[in-house]
Amino acid sequence: MRARLALLAAAVGVLVLTAFLVPLALLVRTVAADRATVRATAETQSLVPVVGTADPQTVRLTVEQLAAESGRPISVFLPDGTVLGAPVPRTPAVALAARGQSLTAESADGREVVIAVQGRPDGTAVIRTVVPRSQLTAGVTRAWLVLALLGVLLVLVGLVVADRLARTLVRPITELSAVSHRLASAELDARVTPAGPAELREVAGALNHLAGRIQVLLREEREQVADLSHRLRTPLTVLRLEAESLRDPDDAARLTTAVDGLERAVTGLIRQARWRSSTRDGRGGCDAAAVVGERVAFWSVLAEDTGRTVTLDLAPGPLPVGVADDELAAAVDALLGNVFAHTPDGTPFTVRLARDAGQVALTVADSGPGMPAGPVRRGASRAGSTGLGLDIADRAARAGGGRLELRGGPDGGTVALLRLGPPQP
Repeated sequence: MRARLALLAAAVGVLVLTAFLVPLALLVRTVAADRATVRATAETQSLVPVVGTADPQTVRLTVEQLAAESGRPISVFLPDGTVLGAPVPRTPAVALAARGQSLTAESADGREVVIAVQGRPDGTAVIRTVVPRSQLTAGVTRAWLVLALLGVLLVLVGLVVADRLARTLVRPITELSAVSHRLASAELDARVTPAGPAELREVAGALNHLAGRIQVLLREEREQVADLSHRLRTPLTVLRLEAESLRDPDDAARLTTAVDGLERAVTGLIRQARWRSSTRDGRGGCDAAAVVGERVAFWSVLAEDTGRTVTLDLAPGPLPVGVADDELAAAVDALLGNVFAHTPDGTPFTVRLARDAGQVALTVADSGPGMPAGPVRRGASRAGSTGLGLDIADRAARAGGGRLELRGGPDGGTVALLRLGPPQP
């Protein structure tokens, strides 16, 4: 923007200066020519008394002396045809002046000045001189150079002033852009210092108000999520007491483990809602091998109860990924939960975790009927669920610098591929 404003100022300055300096330069040339012509005419007219009254010898001496002083050729044409001074042929201007008319005419050598002298007994004499072109343009080149330098100087001054004015506009706009990018990167404490014209200060104030309003809305939303999650602790406590009161130790242990996992998920949700970092994404990293192994072990108990065969293929760890352990655990639970929710009992499934081109790839494949046709969107499901499970997995994948891929298996069923990138430094 500064460059465009400077270019605009330069263009306007050049046009304005051209409109003024070109006529001024022509005027300087005309004035110089007229000044040389007036000087030559005045010097020539000083000969009129001598030419009108003196004898030819006196006229010759006077003409030669004036020609030597002025540096211009001077000739006197007497009525009898005698030419005194510079020997030149009679020109049309001289012939016209012999009839009693003084004039100035342009010639190949410069500007010709002829003066008719009347009062001689033998007729009208004519005094002729020529102003060379070097005298007609004396000082014009220097004046033009001065005008050109003045024009360049004025353009440069205009550019400096335009740049200063542009800086007062560009700097607040740049700050507005930087703060908007910081807000987009979750730096909600970023604010703009109002500066520049009134319109930009108003925009800065509006952006600061918007940032503050976003902070308030997010704080209220997180508090509501935290409060809702906290309310789940009471029924969880009841479930724990009910599990501990079971007579079968195995059932009590299994239910207690499930309640512990649910309580950890609720605690993680509260912590994430209330104490989320204000950094770029607020996420850490974890060992994918440990998290996936722990969650598969948890679901293996339910798989055994429903007659499902679980095939687990874990690459040797650690496998660091750029997503927090609770979010990765939630994504794995969502994928495995879909297998249990949308395939009949006894349907086998496979969980594979491996390195793949600098990323970690988690594959969950089942031999069920496959996914319904159509895209899967958050909150929408074609299989009677909430439609949030795959969205949780997809958000975890994107948070970890990867993506979620869904496709059909070679022998039917569904293959969910969760790609996760390495932790960010």
